[in-house]
Amino acid sequence: MILHGYWRSGAAYRVRIALALKGLDYAQVNHDLRTGGQADPAYAALNPQQLVPALETDGLVLTQSVAILEWLDERVPDPPLLPADADGRAIVRSMVQAIVTDVHPLHNLRTLKALREDLGASEDQVQAWMARWMTDGFAALETLIVRHGDGFAYGANPTLADCVIVPALYSAERFGVDTTPHPQLVAAGARTAALAAAAHPSRQPDADA
Repeated sequence: MILHGYWRSGAAYRVRIALALKGLDYAQVNHDLRTGGQADPAYAALNPQQLVPALETDGLVLTQSVAILEWLDERVPDPPLLPADADGRAIVRSMVQAIVTDVHPLHNLRTLKALREDLGASEDQVQAWMARWMTDGFAALETLIVRHGDGFAYGANPTLADCVIVPALYSAERFGVDTTPHPQLVAAGARTAALAAAAHPSRQPDADA
């Protein structure tokens, strides 16, 4: 498998966590989003959206992190990253969507660039924007984790929810967003991050010194 990513991409980080939890080997090809590396014609031919991640495997190119996570869990079911029951799977997927659709798109690189360059937002305004959406999303997840978690976001083992929570917490730390009001979320993220330490952005081959 070849994972196309960028060391600081939250979406690529999600996939690296799942690969680490499942003990899978893979190669990396990295595209620096700061310099527009994802727009290179060779990569654009693989992924017409020109986003990371993309996963090449057995002649197949998979894009969109959640689709990749679900594919990995179906193809390599041990250890499972979704509960065995339909109710549990629905709850985990709702946790995943809370991050990937309602939080992450509002603070990713494209959005922040548009705020600064297209709308003329100041850095204080950009910071307030990020904190608002992260805090709202984290508050909702905290409630769900208190309700359904047992050491991890859902139950006593990591799931796809934890795969997306860890990068979100990394972004919060990077941007100085206060996570102390969400102790169960932070604890679940820390447990998963420890299990998938090799996936951390600082340990990627393209990471800044």
